[in-house]
Amino acid sequence: MDDSKKRSSAMTEGIDKAPHRSLMKALGWTDREIHMPMIGIVNGANEIIPGHIHLNRIVDAVKAGVREAGGNPVSFPVIGVCDGIAMGHTGMKYSLASREIIADSIEIMATAHPFDALVFVPNCDKIVPGMLMAAARINIPSIFVSGGPMLSGHVPGGDACGMSLSTMFEAVGKQAAGTMTEEQLNIFEDNACPTCGSCSGMYTANSMNCLTEAIGMGLVGNGTIPAVYSARDRLAKEAGYKIMELLEKNIRPLDILTLKAFKNALTVDMALGCSTNTMLHLPAIAHEAHVDLDIFMANEISSKVPNLCHLAPAGPDHIEDLYQSGGVMAVMHELDKIGLLDGSLMTVCCKTIGELYEKAINYNTSVIRPIDDPYSKNGGIAVLRGNLALDGAVVKRSAVDQKMLVHEGPARVFESEEDVIQAIFGGKIKKGDVVVIRYEGPKGGPGMREMLSPTSAIAGMGLDKDVALITDGRFSGATRGASIGHVSPEAAEGGVIGLVEEGDLISINIPEGTLELKVSEAVLLERKARWVCKPCPITTGYLARYANQVTSASKGAVFKT
Repeated sequence: MDDSKKRSSAMTEGIDKAPHRSLMKALGWTDREIHMPMIGIVNGANEIIPGHIHLNRIVDAVKAGVREAGGNPVSFPVIGVCDGIAMGHTGMKYSLASREIIADSIEIMATAHPFDALVFVPNCDKIVPGMLMAAARINIPSIFVSGGPMLSGHVPGGDACGMSLSTMFEAVGKQAAGTMTEEQLNIFEDNACPTCGSCSGMYTANSMNCLTEAIGMGLVGNGTIPAVYSARDRLAKEAGYKIMELLEKNIRPLDILTLKAFKNALTVDMALGCSTNTMLHLPAIAHEAHVDLDIFMANEISSKVPNLCHLAPAGPDHIEDLYQSGGVMAVMHELDKIGLLDGSLMTVCCKTIGELYEKAINYNTSVIRPIDDPYSKNGGIAVLRGNLALDGAVVKRSAVDQKMLVHEGPARVFESEEDVIQAIFGGKIKKGDVVVIRYEGPKGGPGMREMLSPTSAIAGMGLDKDVALITDGRFSGATRGASIGHVSPEAAEGGVIGLVEEGDLISINIPEGTLELKVSEAVLLERKARWVCKPCPITTGYLARYANQVTSASKGAVFKT
């Protein structure tokens, strides 16, 4: 038997393997089950993440499909962080850092117990890319089926537009500004997140689940079928069937995760207006797949790709609306009309990506704009460069107000997220300011926290069309406004962001892709000579090790090798 198709046979066949088989029989397995292909199901279920609370249901459906197709399904768990719950305190330092632990733990499990193939069941933010990194690293037949998005929330008696988690963060800013009562805030709190699933806008989780579909690692519908729909259970069963076909045909992740596939994913990313966090995760996944993906490739692609969707927080639509409109394949069908995709690439459906999207239908042209009537001629994300970000910075262009695409204003400098929150709620941030938050990068944080709380506070207080925010940390997909993150090199690595002083002029030009500190080179050299790095605030445990091993955001914040 071809060992590439039956890795577990090395653990089960022969007299000398009797001890192994005895341990499997301790699990309740029969001789027949022991000699079936062993399919690992990487189970993200837990009872703290709303997007993962229901994943055992999805895993049960996957198991049913695997068994019906002749395999022996074996589930094992991985950790996860709910970014929304971790937001605004020390817990957020662990979110991005958890991605590496997730990938490493799956490598350990899948290598110590030689599974023949893997079905990955993630849903939320860092779990999806962590699993994709593991799939590329292990490179045995693999398929992804996510838990699906949450339905949008609705306030009783309110308008037809749905709510999402970003609505809640901005509502806190409105309450602080006196434009919303505490009673109204409580009504929002009760209704913003009405079901299980990944939060309902085009945030990081849904961005990555949609891109998993676009890159060829998930079945059609993986990114958009709502968590509570029976279609999600049917999709999970299909994933169970399909993994057995992938095993038989020996189709592996590295057969799918090619440079051309990453370019397809970036193209869809720009059309959808995905979270800026994709600019961290796609390079990290590419790194594991031995693909050289420069983040500035996003600009080249964005210059050719129109932005077709304005999903929350950029607009009123949510992932359920994208699903009803035809989903990711309908977006890809529009893009293919002007030759923006490579349709020849293999997918886990055992068909080419072109075969999957060629018959897709755009059912709602107000949710998915036609290719000849886009929101903009350029894609949803821009990578900026200038003396303030020599290695790049990232902004979600599709969520920036038109008048803030070009802006110049005085720097308001803060050394942490907590400091800026106090200033915003204290009324110390004025129209025209450029808020700078530093020492929040991968090393300096450590962990590169998301800055959803300050951006939401700015939006909630009505300043999002007048104030820019720049950080070496990152932003939630729920962020809107002129919020520029991933500034590299970060302050803790001696980047120019660490040399900015209160009142310095900062110039932002998103259409031209520039981010400049209007200070002379001579002054910067003088400041550099007296600069002292702020000590890392965490010196023990995993985060201390993470700070020593992590690379720049421009490299995907992967570990040094």
